[in-house]
Amino acid sequence: MKFIQEAYKGNNSWWAYLITISIVTFPFLMNVVIYLFFPELLDTMYKEMEGREPSNSDFLANLLPFLFLLILLFLFVSKLHKRKIKTIITSRKSVDWSRFFYAFFVWFSIGVIMIGVDYFMFPNNYVWNFKPAPFFGLLFISIIFLPIQTSLEELLFRGYLMQAFGVWFKKSFVALILTSVIFGLLHGLNPEVEKLGWIIMIYYIGTGLVLGVFTLMDEGTELALGFHAANNIVAAVLVSSNWAVFQTDALLIDVSEPSLDLLMFVPVFILYPLILFIFSKKYGWSNWKGKLLGTIREPIVLNEDEFIA
Repeated sequence: MKFIQEAYKGNNSWWAYLITISIVTFPFLMNVVIYLFFPELLDTMYKEMEGREPSNSDFLANLLPFLFLLILLFLFVSKLHKRKIKTIITSRKSVDWSRFFYAFFVWFSIGVIMIGVDYFMFPNNYVWNFKPAPFFGLLFISIIFLPIQTSLEELLFRGYLMQAFGVWFKKSFVALILTSVIFGLLHGLNPEVEKLGWIIMIYYIGTGLVLGVFTLMDEGTELALGFHAANNIVAAVLVSSNWAVFQTDALLIDVSEPSLDLLMFVPVFILYPLILFIFSKKYGWSNWKGKLLGTIREPIVLNEDEFIA
């Protein structure tokens, strides 16, 4: 509960949340508007994506807005909510970077293994695409800017909104479900959804759910930040296709026809429970029922760094 209770260290006026959510989520909300009211524009966008050659400059241009949005989120938390930026990252006295890198290493390793197994089982589905100059440019952009993109998403959903819903509804489970569903639905404009159908929402919402469980059980977003960064770097650097959200000069190009098979759900139903088990043993998680289903109570704040839960 401590992480959600971090919100009580600052200003929780409705107008502060309204301004922050309206501005920081505006690009995501515009995607929803396009989907609902301008489907022909969406079809045009998908066709342009399929016919376009991968470009590091286009990739960077798509990532730069996340830096701007992350800065805005930090400013609003600091200036409107009158609390430290750290409060949307962790309930610990300082950010535990060892947790970030541990989660990154574990999920990156699993991603490499999964791709390697699929490559050797179905080699005809892939084309080797190593081009030194574009690849190392892509690698540099991915290492610097993809963690910024994933950090914005994590600190917005698993940090700011998780705490906001916890303060409003007083139930950690409600905060977990709402942030997971919204996170999944806002990926609805990804070209994968257009190709594979809405059943892929099981993957997106399931991913949001496991990231939320990381955050509630570990009392901070460090594990979610590392996991999400590793996931997107693998998707951008190792494998790409002409219908994926990341179209890059990756090491491998998936040339198979997009299809929804059991492998699409291996992460949600096999790998995510495995990761939860690994993290729970590593960090000694306990009181699952209390943290995932408990009631959020306003603590007695001693000072800006301490409170009695």
